[in-house]
Amino acid sequence: MKKIELIKILLGCCLMLSCLPLFAQNVRFTEQGVIEYEKRVNTHAVMKRMMGGGAREDGFMEEAMDGMKKKMPQFNVFKSSLSFRDQKTLFVPEVKKEDPSDMFGMGLMGKQNNIIYSDFSSASSISQRNVLDEVFLVKDSLRRMVWKITEETRDIAGYSCRRANGLMLDSIYVVAFYTDKIPVSGGPESFSGLPGMILGVALPHENLTWFATKVTDTPVNPQVVVPPVKGKAMDGPAFKAYLTSSFKQWGSSANAFLKSLIL
Repeated sequence: MKKIELIKILLGCCLMLSCLPLFAQNVRFTEQGVIEYEKRVNTHAVMKRMMGGGAREDGFMEEAMDGMKKKMPQFNVFKSSLSFRDQKTLFVPEVKKEDPSDMFGMGLMGKQNNIIYSDFSSASSISQRNVLDEVFLVKDSLRRMVWKITEETRDIAGYSCRRANGLMLDSIYVVAFYTDKIPVSGGPESFSGLPGMILGVALPHENLTWFATKVTDTPVNPQVVVPPVKGKAMDGPAFKAYLTSSFKQWGSSANAFLKSLIL
């Protein structure tokens, strides 16, 4: 190799190395903004699960379930927003005036009644939770989840997200998609604990999903991301004990309702 060609190669390598910091500077990280989520509940699947699959020798339950399916959409859709800044988030559901599943006693299974404030610097949360026409203000630590990050990726709301599989409340299987371009370890509802913002969540066995539909990279007023203040004050363990006591008369349906209320 001629000396002049070697010099050209070395100069080219030096130029490439000098440009790397410029490339890194062009990678934008969203430090604050608002995320819009859409929650979808497969009401037909939830109803079938609550009725034990609908299998009866006389076919009565199957016929009853078919009749109810005709009166409600298969998917119930709820919207919400998540404001974030300074390693804090505030999840606020959009109030849905009409819910066709209410007439069948399934409203608790899919509604979004919780306003949730999370502070990732102090690993704490304050949530306003509505249960059976009562309002509670629950102070607790952030939920701990066991996550396993995979190589699978998916684009959500304009962000490349990596998949993680998790387990919550010892038995609920969770699939989440997070982006490290939003360096906040939060997500919809109380989902958190990944190295970036969670933009998609699926609970396959519970027939629930949350996915971001829009991310607005914009300054957020500090007075927006503040804890809720309304409700009867309780800590996390006391709230769970109250729920267990309140629903013990619900029989086999109690566990399903309890899961939906503490997500």
